[in-house]
Amino acid sequence: MFFVTDPDRTPDPLAVAARLPHGTGVIFRGFGRPDAEATALALARLARRRGLVLLIGRDEALSARVGAAGVHLPERDLWRARAIRARHPGWLISGAAHSPWALATARRMGLDVALLSTAFASNSPSAKRPLRPVRLAAMARGAGLAVVALGGVNGRTAKRLVGTGVVGFAAVQGLT
Repeated sequence: MFFVTDPDRTPDPLAVAARLPHGTGVIFRGFGRPDAEATALALARLARRRGLVLLIGRDEALSARVGAAGVHLPERDLWRARAIRARHPGWLISGAAHSPWALATARRMGLDVALLSTAFASNSPSAKRPLRPVRLAAMARGAGLAVVALGGVNGRTAKRLVGTGVVGFAAVQGLT
């Protein structure tokens, strides 16, 4: 399970992260906010105390400064994964994927996990047409790497992921 932050839809990521169970991933996306470093540092402290796995969205340097477990790349930056892996061989590297092409790129670049979206209908302003379970399953099974479903995942829709081949789910508002 991953909690994906968003400055508008999850304005207090620390409050959400404080309620997450041990082992949950947290992807902090600061989006250039002036308080991004302070928030990332606070999340890193919380993650260490609570056994969460913190990834920093796109910002390799910030991830290193706060001692995060790795980095999460937007789809347009998947090509950076090999160089990041060379500099940080122990990091977890995840990335966003919205198509079979992006999943193939994620595999080729050596990512550990791809967040495939949009799984179900979502309130996200960037949500694409939902993949739904059958197409999601076909893409996940052919991906060649671990796939996590993102988009419209909540207590009701998560049950529909069983048997699709995804290894978990990620949510922005679904965990709030």
